[in-house]
Amino acid sequence: MASNVSKKAKSSSKRVSKKYDTKEKDIEQVLEVEHEGWWVYVLLLTTVVILAQALKDYTFSFDNVSLTYSLFILPVIYFITNFITKKYGYGKSIVAISCSGVGLVVFSFLMSFVVGQSFNFYDICGGFCGYVISQFVNLTIYQFIISNTNSSFILIYLTYIFAFVVNYLFYTLIYMNLLVFDNYWISYFATLILQGVLCFLLVFFDVNIKRGIKVK
Repeated sequence: MASNVSKKAKSSSKRVSKKYDTKEKDIEQVLEVEHEGWWVYVLLLTTVVILAQALKDYTFSFDNVSLTYSLFILPVIYFITNFITKKYGYGKSIVAISCSGVGLVVFSFLMSFVVGQSFNFYDICGGFCGYVISQFVNLTIYQFIISNTNSSFILIYLTYIFAFVVNYLFYTLIYMNLLVFDNYWISYFATLILQGVLCFLLVFFDVNIKRGIKVK
């Protein structure tokens, strides 16, 4: 009688362990597929960067201040980069920034060819340097925050704002050749305020993103 009970217990434990093994394998396969899908977000980031570049010459005005429509796209760009950082790691974000930066230059070259203008890298240099430098600044600070803090809302929000400041600073220094027009600073701070409002909403999603598998 005792031997029969022990046999049943062993057989039941084997069935349970097999079920758990099957579930663990399924979970690992799902996580592996999800982890391999990071290239989709790289393509998404590159596409959004190109969209921002395409919209930079389209402006709207209020109270004699002219602003570009691309200001609404820039917060989304940093959000996608931060998403890649949190889900897939620092290295994948570097690849994403590099690919999107190359895409920015290639798109500008193709557009100059389409409209029949000669391509001058100096014309894109300000935007390119501002974008890449601000992205790496944002990436480094963001990685430090999610690795050493509890992803504080205010810290992440300030990281977004600081990235905008760096971006426009380098754009001004390089593209404008240190020349600042009378209404430049009005447009500058109006842009930062509007993007700050948009980022305030995006950070709500940012702080709730779960860390990816094997991301340190």
